[in-house]
Amino acid sequence: MASSSSLLSRPHLPTPLISKLSSFPRTWSLFIISHPKHGNKQKLSPFPINAVYTPHSPYTPSTPSKTEPRNDPISVLNERIRREYSKKEVFRTVMNSEEAGKYMRMVKEQQQKGLQKLKGEREKKDGVFSYRVDPYTLRSGDYVVHKKVGIGRFVGIRFDSAKNSSQASEYVFIEYADGMAKLPVNQASKMLYRYSLPNETKKPRTLSKLNDTGAWERRKVKGKVAIQKMVVDLMELYLHRLKQRRPAYLKTPALAEFEAQFPYEPTPDQKQAFIDVERDLTGQETPMDRLICGDVGFGKTEVAIRAIFCVVSAKKQAMVLAPTIVLAKQHFDVISERFSVYPDIKVGLLSRFQTKAEKEENLDMIKNGSLDIIVGTHSLLGDRVTYNNLGLLVVDEEQRFGVKQKEKIASFKTSVDVLTLSATPIPRTLYLALTGFRDASLISTPPPERVPIKTHLSSFSKEKVISAIKYELDRGGQVFYVLPRIKGLDEVMTFLAESFPNVEIAIAHGKLFSKQLEDTMEKFALGEIKILICTNIVESGLDIQNANTIIIQDVQQFGLAQLYQLRGRVGRADKEAHAYLFYPDKGLLSDQALERLAAIEECRELGQGFQLAEKDMGIRGFGAIFGEQQSGDVGNVGVDLFFEMLFESLSKVEDHCVVSVPYHSVQVDLNINPHLPSDYINYLENPMKIISDAERVAEKDIWSLMQFTENLRRQYGKEPRSMEILLKKLYLRRMAADLGITRIYTLGKMIFMKTNMSKKVFKLMIQSMASDLHKNSLLLEGDQIKAELLLELPKEQLLNWIFQCLAELHASLPSFIKY
Repeated sequence: MASSSSLLSRPHLPTPLISKLSSFPRTWSLFIISHPKHGNKQKLSPFPINAVYTPHSPYTPSTPSKTEPRNDPISVLNERIRREYSKKEVFRTVMNSEEAGKYMRMVKEQQQKGLQKLKGEREKKDGVFSYRVDPYTLRSGDYVVHKKVGIGRFVGIRFDSAKNSSQASEYVFIEYADGMAKLPVNQASKMLYRYSLPNETKKPRTLSKLNDTGAWERRKVKGKVAIQKMVVDLMELYLHRLKQRRPAYLKTPALAEFEAQFPYEPTPDQKQAFIDVERDLTGQETPMDRLICGDVGFGKTEVAIRAIFCVVSAKKQAMVLAPTIVLAKQHFDVISERFSVYPDIKVGLLSRFQTKAEKEENLDMIKNGSLDIIVGTHSLLGDRVTYNNLGLLVVDEEQRFGVKQKEKIASFKTSVDVLTLSATPIPRTLYLALTGFRDASLISTPPPERVPIKTHLSSFSKEKVISAIKYELDRGGQVFYVLPRIKGLDEVMTFLAESFPNVEIAIAHGKLFSKQLEDTMEKFALGEIKILICTNIVESGLDIQNANTIIIQDVQQFGLAQLYQLRGRVGRADKEAHAYLFYPDKGLLSDQALERLAAIEECRELGQGFQLAEKDMGIRGFGAIFGEQQSGDVGNVGVDLFFEMLFESLSKVEDHCVVSVPYHSVQVDLNINPHLPSDYINYLENPMKIISDAERVAEKDIWSLMQFTENLRRQYGKEPRSMEILLKKLYLRRMAADLGITRIYTLGKMIFMKTNMSKKVFKLMIQSMASDLHKNSLLLEGDQIKAELLLELPKEQLLNWIFQCLAELHASLPSFIKY
């Protein structure tokens, strides 16, 4: 006979055949036994279960079919718990108050550091960074958000007279669903935000109503609750990172000597990035996770090389991960040259250019530690690659990797130092940097000899293409000609071969044979090939000083970051470079494509990759932070107001803490004692142990209680009402403990819950409740939550009311820091 302890571990159990015991006594009284850690003598909240033996009424369990909905309150609660916990690999962290206080101070410091570094240009009011919009920068038809009224459409600014005044002043006119509003410009500048969404849809579902501000307040509350959940997720992510440890690296004279070998004078931004990374490695025991954001050719690679030297000097391995073979090969060449004076440091390349024997040899060298620096593409993340003592991961252009590769990269961050290089960071990376939960260094100062790239945006014509190429060839330069896909390369080749019969032209794309692609790239680098017709395989890493014109055809099919990176392939020397961006017909372009083209044209200056990434975040969103789309929550208020609310929430994080209490300290005085029928007791394998185990798992956490209940039902079917009452009391105590409620009792129509909850926490919990019935009944006075019912309910109905109420309050817990 299987024991009931297996209820927690068995995923599915068939209903057993249980023979009744003829010696079963006529009256039973079962008591919950305390958890062993509290001692065998102490009994916890006994629930007497009086069951009268009735041998002629055998228990028949009801097992719902797979298609039948299970709408009883416990099933609904269990489903919510399963949904919430399954989103995370690790359950929520519960801290003691001392750890929580230290942790929150560190998070606030980190947040301010991130904001000051990356958002210093934002206006700062009362310690909060503002995303408000200047009304004069708006265009007619733009959607805006008024903080008090909601979402409207900007009409324009014009002079008008105020009531009881003949003097005309400037007013902002905004159209809402039920009329036009006008407000003084100085007032509008304090209350207006742009409305944009983190996806392709720029238009709000509906405009707000001037005469129904309550609906807008409810939308803001939904946004606020979503933000609180996001804040808790970010903080737990950061706490997990802070708890990782590795010995600090030594700052040796050899490192200073290595740095002195750099042949160029670093820019001020580059120097600061050197300092930041060195401090991460030598000044702390927490693994580094830093973003280096800087335009192509601004010196990000040198920052990475110095970090590599620091780690390799400590006899650890460094991995350099690049999105393309071309970029990986370039990194290998640059790193090999930089470390050529150190014969003891071995650099290896892992790519599909190599033979099977070469790959196997490299894999063995990585495993036994013979290779100190390993450069390669996503193959470095494969299961066959076993590192001997990996200390540093350098990721170049993270946005070019797929979802699975990014997940693998994220898994490294718990154990090794990570340095991410990007000209245009992906929105998710940028988002974490902006909120201060990821360290970031911005290199925005161009090298002294660099000049801005001249960008030409127009509809396609062969005459314009020929003119642009002729200009570049006449001054002895080379040309990139980029298309979005392989199909079409041959057609362009035919057209250019006819136009320039005496010029060496070649094609390059990712599906060429390895040796053929390598030879083509090498000939272009040496200047033997004058025009390279290619896909975006050249987006990252190809540094050709003599190539100073790039032609991009069907520009609407590229992403904003791709266009910025492609444009950065030229202008690497002191010669003025040209980027020609051709689209077929503006009438055929989507609004999002037009917005991308406007953004790339606007960001003409050097060092604007970060600003472009911000625009990209506004156009295509900042991505799923934890695998769950946030666009619905952001859509309630728009990106800008959402960000401002987020920063405000981060700066006041200590206001949203819930102090849980021990399970055994919770008293539930409802005077309802369930009587289990004897046929159900007969049906259970070991009723006393099952009841004891139920109390034990309830003491542990609500996830364990949910698992126990689900498995109990799976094995024995739906429990009778008396057993359901017993389970509800267990859930009640568990939820009360999580919420910081120490006692629940009633007096007539009044329900009282003694709690340590603060007014701010209570207010947010009430705001997030779905049921107006419970929301409008609850009131916090001093250390008690009170609810007055319309009439005195029978005990079972009263239990159900309190159960549903606590279930709603408990659903808001993901929005709070718990300790």
